Amino acid sequence: QVQLVEFGGGLVQAGGSLRLSCAPSGRIISSYDMHWFRQAPGKEREFVATITRSPYSTAYADSVKGRFTISRDNAKNTVYLQMTSLEPGDTAVYYCAGDPRNGLRIWGQGTQVTVSS
Repeated sequence: QVQLVEFGGGLVQAGGSLRLSCAPSGRIISSYDMHWFRQAPGKEREFVATITRSPYSTAYADSVKGRFTISRDNAKNTVYLQMTSLEPGDTAVYYCAGDPRNGLRIWGQGTQVTVSS
């Protein structure tokens, strides 16, 4: 059962930009803490960014700080990850995840981001 759906992945040259979107299936995420993770081939899934429920605090992995921006539009029930200055090392499957106030974390199926050198 798909609970979150990611959009916006693709192939981009190094130095380029992409914006990923994450929207839920059949639920409202305004009260969720929302996250982006990524998993590169042969590596473990790693944290990328977080945006909390109100007051919408953000946090980033050191590897993406200053290049990626996480945001949310509760009116559109969507979370975004704006990625700039992309590097080949950013190539991975990107996953959206959400933590409700009470309950288990939900995940999307992931979207592939490939950065060519």
